[in-house]
Amino acid sequence: MKISQVHSQIVRLPVDEPLGGGPAPPGATRDFVVLRVGTDQGVEGLGVTFFGGALTGALKAAVDALGALAVGQDPLRIETIVDKLRAAAVSCGPGGIFTLALSAIDIALWDIKGKVLNLPVARLAGGYRERVPTYASGALMRTFPLEHVVKAGPRLVEKGFRQMKTQLALPAPTNPGIEVERMRLIREAIGPEIDLMCDINQRWDVRQAISIGRRVEEHHLFWLEDVVAHDDYPGLASVAAALATPIAAGEYVYGAVPFRHMLEARSVDIVMIDWVRAGGITQWLKIAGMAEAFNLPVVSHLLPEIHVHLVSAIPNGLTVEYMPWASRLFVQGPALEDGMLIVPERPGLGLEFDHDVIKRFGVGG
Repeated sequence: MKISQVHSQIVRLPVDEPLGGGPAPPGATRDFVVLRVGTDQGVEGLGVTFFGGALTGALKAAVDALGALAVGQDPLRIETIVDKLRAAAVSCGPGGIFTLALSAIDIALWDIKGKVLNLPVARLAGGYRERVPTYASGALMRTFPLEHVVKAGPRLVEKGFRQMKTQLALPAPTNPGIEVERMRLIREAIGPEIDLMCDINQRWDVRQAISIGRRVEEHHLFWLEDVVAHDDYPGLASVAAALATPIAAGEYVYGAVPFRHMLEARSVDIVMIDWVRAGGITQWLKIAGMAEAFNLPVVSHLLPEIHVHLVSAIPNGLTVEYMPWASRLFVQGPALEDGMLIVPERPGLGLEFDHDVIKRFGVGG
């Protein structure tokens, strides 16, 4: 079997927040690059990538250039192809657009492999469990009015979610008192039994993270996420040592090597891996293995349609972020049942692009 063709397209989806009915900025969009990798035996793998922002056109061009290098290769020899693409782009790597583009091709190869072997990616990657916890994300954003957030939280509980994430580090004007009070009201609204995570998105310094982090400990957060700059490994370690609340980080990290530095510095209690920035499924699994060697659990960032396969496959998988930014791209995603995602049984990723959505929101050819 050989890769015979690679086709990519930009899809510009309207921004929405379907979980809690949160307000969306008028006219706001979110760009994805979708990918189809075809073979000479008719098996097709799908891929997707994003984070290109204003450079999404450049990201598509990178996907196309790397895809052209993969044509003629055996799609089942994933490590061979990844190594070839990495060598060809060595002067521009290892992070940034190169890694984002590589990720789209890598997951398409895993999709092909699963279809050829008639197995879901979850089983190819380890098959540890058949369902996995998931948490609602995006419904309790810092930019949403407090009045909305305290109503949206109970709505998520009614939908069956037993875990959910909010944010602090509010837009100005704010102060620690306002931040702590917001957390108190959210916890009060959802009750004590719900796992509540909180994302800071790198907006605090070490002093703020420890000071405010201690003040919100009474609300029993499941974790505090990305409290300081993602590459301040000593700073993260200081916060992790100072707080009883677990510290999660990793979504902003590109490739496997920085995770080694993060783990060696004892910077986190929970390792968050984004397969787009990690370099695809191949690298995601290697990072998860490193985390297991440090006795640390792994969680995902975005794209639950793909991460359900990965977090469920490994023994140290903790929970999947359910933030359906890309859900409209697919005909059907993983089923949600009592706060758990059911691992798909269909071969490969078990996904199919919604051709009507691609046609409606596609940009260019």
